[in-house]
Parts: sequence; C-alpha cells; structure tokens
Amino acid sequence: MIHTVDSGEKNIIGLALLTAACLIGDSMLYIALPTHWKEAGLNSLWEVGVLLSINRLVRLPLNPIVGCLYKKINTRQGVLFASLLTLVTTLSYGFVKGFFPLLLIRCIWGLAWTFLRMGSYFVIFDCSTESNRGHCMGLFNGLYRLGSLVGMLAGGFIADYYGLPITALIFGTITLLSIPIAFIWISISDVNRTSIEKNNMSKSMLWKNHTIFWTLMTGMLVSLIYQGIFAATLSYLVQIHNSAIITISGITLGAASLAGILQAIRWGWEPWLAPLVGKKSDGTYSRRMILIASLLFASILFVLIPLNIPLAPWLLIIISIQLTATALTTITDAIASDAASVSSKFLVLTAYSIAVDIGAAIGPFLAYLLNTYIETYAAYWLSVILLLVMTIVWLIPGKTTSQTIYPIN
Repeated sequence: MIHTVDSGEKNIIGLALLTAACLIGDSMLYIALPTHWKEAGLNSLWEVGVLLSINRLVRLPLNPIVGCLYKKINTRQGVLFASLLTLVTTLSYGFVKGFFPLLLIRCIWGLAWTFLRMGSYFVIFDCSTESNRGHCMGLFNGLYRLGSLVGMLAGGFIADYYGLPITALIFGTITLLSIPIAFIWISISDVNRTSIEKNNMSKSMLWKNHTIFWTLMTGMLVSLIYQGIFAATLSYLVQIHNSAIITISGITLGAASLAGILQAIRWGWEPWLAPLVGKKSDGTYSRRMILIASLLFASILFVLIPLNIPLAPWLLIIISIQLTATALTTITDAIASDAASVSSKFLVLTAYSIAVDIGAAIGPFLAYLLNTYIETYAAYWLSVILLLVMTIVWLIPGKTTSQTIYPIN
C-alpha cells in the first residue's frame, strides 16, 4: 500500500529538511575547525573548544525566552528568522577571523538553533496525535540529521582542499537555497499562538508531577550520556581502547577518522530507522516498554566498553550503542510531546528543551573530568549507573505510569 503524505506530515518533512540545511555549517565546523583553527584566526586549541561548546551554553537561558516568543509568532516566522540567522553565521565561519568575533557568531547560531528546535517541537505537537506522534518525531529526527551527515563528511574534505572561505560559501549557498521551504512546505497556521492550554499548569508541577519530572530527567540524562559523554569522547574512546592508528582490511585510519565514520553510520540510518522506531512505539509496542528495553540494552552495552575485546566485535558494540541512541532519542522526544499533550504545551516542551541542552552541555566536561581524575573509563561506568537507574524508575508502577500518556499494551 502506498503511503500518502498528509499536510501535517508535509510540514514536519519541510521543517526537517530546512533544519538539515541549517545544520550543515555547524556540523562542518566540528570537523574543520580543530584542524583549520589558525586559518580562522585563532591562537590556541582551547579557543576551539570554547567556540564548539558556547552555542549549547547560550541555549539554556534562551529556551524559555524563545518559548514565550512562539506564543506571539507562528512557526513559519520563527523558522524563517532562524534560517536567516543561520545564513549569516554559516558565511561568517569562512570570512570572520578571531576568537571574540567568532564567539559572537556562535552565540547567534545558538539562538538560531533554539528557534529551529523549539519550532520543531511545536510543529510536531500540533501535527500529530497519540496514534502517530512517535512516527512524526522519528521522521523529523531522522531527516534533520542528514545535515550532520553532509556537513561532517563533505565539510572536512572541502575545507582540506579549498579552505574555510570556499567551504562556508558553498554551505551558506545551500542554506540560502533552502529558505523557500519555509514558504512552500511549512504552514502559516497560528495554532501555537491561539491554541488553548488544557491545564493552567504552574511551574512547580514540573517536579511535583512524577510523570513529567521523570520525562524531563530522562531527556536530560539521555542527552548527557549520548550527546555529551559518548559523542564528545568517541575518538578518545577508540584511541585508548585500540591505538591512535587503526588498520582495517589494509586501510589505515586515525582514531578521529574512525570515530567520524562511526558517527556518520548513525546519521545514515536515522532517516529510516528513527521513524520506524517511533511508529512501533505508536502501535503494538508502547513507548514505555520500548524505552525500558532500550535503557536496559544500552546499560549492558556500556558495561562491555572497557573490556579487552578484539576490534571487530568491539566496533559492533559501539555501533549497537549508536542504535540505542537513535531509539532513546526518538522515544524520549515522543514521550515529552505526550506529556505536553495532557498538560501545558509551552511549559513542558520548553522545560524539556532546557533539560536536553543541560545534559548536552555538561556531558563533555563531566566525561573528561571523570576519565582524567578517577579512571580511564569512569564516565562510561557512570553511564551504566544512570541507565540502570532510569530503567528501574520506569519499571516502578505509579512513578512514571500514566494510562493516558503511556498505555501499556
């Protein structure tokens, strides 16, 4: 049977593709800046670290502000503004020199990403129901990560051969050409501004309501483990477990190159796997049951990381962890939307966005702190503990179970 795309799904696809185009420049920077920092007018590598993390830190205070702004503007206006900011920042990566000017540019990108991410939550919320919310969330997450795939794979190659200015110009052009998507595929509906909240919920309910509280905590911890600890230390992990140089089938790869390939593998499967996981959670299998199974499986995989395992099976473990990242990110996003559907949309989704950004921001710092001063694999043992705690919490009846939000089939 041929699947037809309704107007709501068309909005989600359009927003995902626009977000992917906007993400290309940022993803390129993660690959190119650590090796082209002198070309960017920087004086040391610590400046690279600050520039690559400041956009996450500025999102923490920006999330509630942008959430309130979306009460007064429609989604098209918000993402169009974000696209224009992205165009400016992407072009600036090749032509603006020096630490402080680039620091300002990265802060502006943080604002742009906040508008894109918050706008996507609201679009998915308004265009989906309990019966298809997981599929819609997975569809968006899968498609927008194509921007990371293209940015990292093509960005490093173009920067090495042609330099940062040409790279920024090419990726800025892609962003510019994607802006019409905001007018063609994204609805001008003011539903975000005019829809009536189901409950006049106070902020204190974010931690008094067990379901909402653990939804936020799960989002933060999943982000801390996968976006923070795992993603930030993957090349370090490959190096300490094997060596700085790895030979596979006669091909010699550096630890950073192999880590980039492993990350790209995930972005390659997400456009079809994330929607599939989300759809399964909408149907026969409940989101809560898939969440518990994924958390438990992930905890087992993280236990295996420090073991002295040959390279091939060890890489399969790392790839399997990437699979759990896709599943957990999709499911936690869908659960947050479920919670918002029976409470305060703006309050819950804004709080969830803040929680995810907190996890992503503190994860890298925490990982290297623990691995340096406690034990080489300390951050991964911490991940095991956090995953097991979340598994137990979601298994306890009454703590996180709401038949309205998480029906157990």
